[in-house]
Amino acid sequence: MNLTLKHVQAAAERLRGNILMTPCTYSRTLSKITGAEVFLKFENLQFTAAFKERGALNKLLSLTPAECRRGVIAMSAGNHAQGVAYHAKRLGIPAVIVMPRHTPNVKVEHTRAHGAEVILEGDTFDEASRFTRRLARRRKLTLVHPYDDDRVMAGQGTIALEMLAQQPGLEVLLVPIGGGGLIAGMAVAAKGIKPDLEVFGVQSERFPAMAQWIAGEPVHCDRFTVAEGIAVRNPGRRSRRVVQRLVRNILLAGEGEIEDAVLMLLQIEKTVVEGAGACGLAALLKYRRRFRQKRVGLVLCGGNIDLMVLSSIIQRGLARDAQLVRLRVKTRDVPGELGRVSGLIGEHGGNIMEVHHQRAFSAEPLQTAMVDFTMRTRGVDHLSRIVRGLRDAGYRTSLPDRDVLPRLYPK
Repeated sequence: MNLTLKHVQAAAERLRGNILMTPCTYSRTLSKITGAEVFLKFENLQFTAAFKERGALNKLLSLTPAECRRGVIAMSAGNHAQGVAYHAKRLGIPAVIVMPRHTPNVKVEHTRAHGAEVILEGDTFDEASRFTRRLARRRKLTLVHPYDDDRVMAGQGTIALEMLAQQPGLEVLLVPIGGGGLIAGMAVAAKGIKPDLEVFGVQSERFPAMAQWIAGEPVHCDRFTVAEGIAVRNPGRRSRRVVQRLVRNILLAGEGEIEDAVLMLLQIEKTVVEGAGACGLAALLKYRRRFRQKRVGLVLCGGNIDLMVLSSIIQRGLARDAQLVRLRVKTRDVPGELGRVSGLIGEHGGNIMEVHHQRAFSAEPLQTAMVDFTMRTRGVDHLSRIVRGLRDAGYRTSLPDRDVLPRLYPK
């Protein structure tokens, strides 16, 4: 079928009562920061913490009784897997899920917890996809594709129906793109209701497959990205046609920009999103002049982030803002000197977390030591006061991690 607004509306009726109608709310703080009127669609509040439930359930509800008895198979980096596994269990349909070997553990365990048979195969989504198709033929399972399926796309498109019902004044949608199922469904729905609304896609700079395909360029992607949920090298054929026809442009966000957006949503909105879910905000921050004074809807499409990854993002974000700093101080290697330097840092409000005292691996003269203090500060200005205090007391200081302090050392 050729996906239309009627298909999305039919999916909405089918999903009613089975899927959470997530809030779409105005963010005063993000609006002030970006200069746009920002509205957030909290798809990370779905039961499986991602929008993928919508398309998965719409597809499952379309299966014949014979297909339901044989079971279904899906390949997924995690969120589609959980959506298929959860709703297949609800409907009594056996489910097999193939996931790349490097899928975050939280997604693997949640998928298993929903009762699906989980197989880890391949280093990338595309390698897992090829294995999935072979296994589907061998075991006669129905494939529930994560994006290249009209019924799946129709289910994802119900997000746009809800957003425009909740916030009719929206002028722009910023939508993450991996395989393209989400943006294709949303674009068909949004443009069908409001033809002048602009739809922009967002991809990771490391996985710009859809952008390259639309531009007629060879597809070249990296191996990994913090936005692993949209790390797709081969966008769907169906979704590509829709994107080419209805999407205004595709914007790219860098790894640091996506990390900053994850942290900003955590700090400002008190909500946890994965890298893919933060891409819309990352693009809005990067291209804020383009969207100034526009009413912009962002889809926080998933919240299934590995806790170790989230911890690293928090630490790296604090470092970029100079709230977590490694300060190197040159001292005399005599009793009491370490205590004196520590006391000076404390007097200026620095909170020392770790001290590394280097004597052997140094080109400095004997009786000289290089001491690295890892400490918490209140930011760039506070760090500058600590450094001035140490230098006024006669100590030489340096910042060995200046590459991660762009505000102190702008490029």
